[in-house]
Amino acid sequence: MASEQKQGLPKRERLLVIACGMIAREVLAVKQQLGLAHLDLTCLPAEFHFYPDRIAPAMDKAIEQAKADGYSHIFVGYADCGTGGMLDRVCEKHGVERMAGPHCFAFYQGADAYSAVADGDMMSFYMTDFLCRQFDAFFIKPLGLDRHPELIADYFGNYEKLVYLAQTDDPALDKVAEDAARLLGLAYERRATGYGDLVAGLAHAAAPAG
Repeated sequence: MASEQKQGLPKRERLLVIACGMIAREVLAVKQQLGLAHLDLTCLPAEFHFYPDRIAPAMDKAIEQAKADGYSHIFVGYADCGTGGMLDRVCEKHGVERMAGPHCFAFYQGADAYSAVADGDMMSFYMTDFLCRQFDAFFIKPLGLDRHPELIADYFGNYEKLVYLAQTDDPALDKVAEDAARLLGLAYERRATGYGDLVAGLAHAAAPAG
C-alpha cells in the first residue's frame, strides 16, 4: 500500500505507521478524524493474521526500509498479534513503539473493556468490519467451506459465540456478521466499539516529541 504524504513536508518530519493490512481503513479513518496530515501509512499483508510468525521478520525489514527512505518517526500498527513477544523485540531493536495489547480485538474494545470480558470471551469468535468485508475471502474459500460445509463443525465447533466488534454502523456488515453466526451455528453478539484505543494510540504516536 502506498503511503499517503503531505506534500512538501520531509519524511523526517512525518510519522510513518506500519500497520496490519486488516486495520488500514481504520488507521486512515482515525487519521482523518484527528486531522493528522503528517501521518503516512504502509501495511504488511492482512494474511499475516493467519501466519503470526511472519509478522516480526517482515516488520524488521519494513522498519529498516523506512529508515533508509528517510523516516525517523515510525509507529507499529500492531499489538502483539500472536508473535509471542517477537514483535516487541523488533520494536526494541529499532526504538519504536507499537499498539498496546495482545491483539486488535483487544485494542478495538479498549484495554479496560477487554480485560473485563476476556475470560468470558474465551470461546468467542471475533469479527471486525474488515473480517466482515472479507469473510468469504478469509474464511469460507480458504477453508473450503463453500465446497465442504460439513467441515464447519471441525473448524468452529469449539466456539460458542460470534462477537462482531463493529467499528462503524453499517447495516450491510451487520447482516454479514449475523449470517456468519447463523452459518457457523454460533450465538451472536454485536458490540459497537468504534476505533477503541487505536485513536489514543495514534494520537500519542503523532504528538510532537518532548
